[in-house]
Amino acid sequence: MSKSRVANGSVNSPNRLDLQTEPTPCWTDDLPVCHHSGVGFSTNQIYREDGNRREEHEFEDKNFHFSQDGVCLYGVFDGHDGSRASNFAAQRMPAELLLGQLSGKTTDEEVKEVLYQAFIEVEKSFFESIDEQLVARTTLQLQLPEGISYHEACQQYPDIISQLHALDKEIYGGTTGTVVLIYKDKLYVANVGDTRALLVQTDAGGIMSVRQLTVEHTIESEQEQARLATLGLDVDKLYQMRKIGTSDCTRCIGDFHTKGGYKDIEILSQAVREPVIAEPHVSDGYPIDSSSSFLLIMSDGLYHALQDATETARVNTEVAQMVASEFNVQSTLNGVAQACVDKVVRIHHDSFMMGTLEVKARCHKRGDITLLVRNFNYILPNAIGTPTGGSRFLPVSVPYYPSPRPPVPPSISIPDSTPLTFGNESTQDEATTPVASDQSPSRSPGTNSLLDTNREQTRDSQASTETYSTTNSTQSSEETRFPSRFYKREKLILDENGRVEAYVDFSDFYRAIEAMTDSQRETLNNETKPKSGYETIVEEPTASATSPVSSQPLPGTSTADT
Repeated sequence: MSKSRVANGSVNSPNRLDLQTEPTPCWTDDLPVCHHSGVGFSTNQIYREDGNRREEHEFEDKNFHFSQDGVCLYGVFDGHDGSRASNFAAQRMPAELLLGQLSGKTTDEEVKEVLYQAFIEVEKSFFESIDEQLVARTTLQLQLPEGISYHEACQQYPDIISQLHALDKEIYGGTTGTVVLIYKDKLYVANVGDTRALLVQTDAGGIMSVRQLTVEHTIESEQEQARLATLGLDVDKLYQMRKIGTSDCTRCIGDFHTKGGYKDIEILSQAVREPVIAEPHVSDGYPIDSSSSFLLIMSDGLYHALQDATETARVNTEVAQMVASEFNVQSTLNGVAQACVDKVVRIHHDSFMMGTLEVKARCHKRGDITLLVRNFNYILPNAIGTPTGGSRFLPVSVPYYPSPRPPVPPSISIPDSTPLTFGNESTQDEATTPVASDQSPSRSPGTNSLLDTNREQTRDSQASTETYSTTNSTQSSEETRFPSRFYKREKLILDENGRVEAYVDFSDFYRAIEAMTDSQRETLNNETKPKSGYETIVEEPTASATSPVSSQPLPGTSTADT
């Protein structure tokens, strides 16, 4: 979100705030963290042609991910004009949802009402926390002559204006927010502003779908434009400015100058009531089942950076594909989230450094980025001893055991080597993304001589890439589809000799071999034996006395001499 500051209708740049201050202890520090989730983030940046960069303001994003008494709660808050509002919301929101408010709530409507009231109460508490500053600000404003311009006030009353500026730093500022609640095996989402939540699901055929669960409250939204028009505002002018105050969001928590102080802003002064509100959009409960792969919650800095750099029209799909590919590489969910953030940051910076003038103008800076990943059933194969993906697996490798071996036959996990098949997606846009392949188990040594001719075909199958298919849909329910990296996992048991039980039936093959005659068997062996890739080299015969070369006389001699 763009950052600027309004003072009596004028817009000024915010002061650079200190990032080295110690964090204030909070009661939420004692809440149990959900270890099925991970977070990645990056601070805002302004780029330079020499490759250097600097931060425009303090990091204003906040997040939480808690799990307590069967209730999971996640939130991402993207602040503007400082981090006070986002920090307050991240601390207060859990108190409005995890202290008994959900007790006895069984229906979707009851749970949705709790979420709705939580946003209202958080904003009410935030404004109560700045009551003293608001009173002091009003007192100072009353000391200025009525009707005096801002320029005249700065010249005639510099001390009062200086005190007002100091109070504005404590009063101004708001935050967008998305909160996800998992309660009784259902997922509920409430949001204000433009932070996004995406649910990624996998069907029985391995096709993944991406659905946007949030509704964005910005000046570009037709629904929000209609709401602002009913308040008497010039929507066309607001759309041209792409701003409402200092932000482009029409709903947020906090942001006093567009609420209690909106009369001081010329373009908002004609509104019959506060134009920016904190009423959230709350979704119905989505069942969490075996098809649920993972959940993504992101601040707008992530998808805006990717859109600015690549001009993609399917940014949700691109982000979901990045996350899915990092599941195959990283060993923790924090690693998955941070790797995706780092990839977007690198793409955005490279676009500025190597792009055209138009691209440079679009990508000369970016906002704060936060990405929260909550895993449900998507396999994290490199995870070791964590609840996010089981044990690390390698193709047909017997695990190491200290002596003596355990009495119970151990189980090992290997990927399914059966190629995935996908339905007809002819009506969907397609983009190809490489996916790491899994090797299939080794064959029995006794059949190598007869099966070598199939090895190249097997290698080709293992090294193949998958094609992702996507679809475009509306903002509030965007759903895209692409194949899962893998969606089936088998567990094989070792026998008493520490070997994997045969999982391919060669009975027909051996019966066909036994039915052959000796000559047929010999012919088959000759045809299937490994053949050299080099051409046969025919050795030239050595020179002899009868050859034309040896029969010629040496220089300086004659036939008589011989």
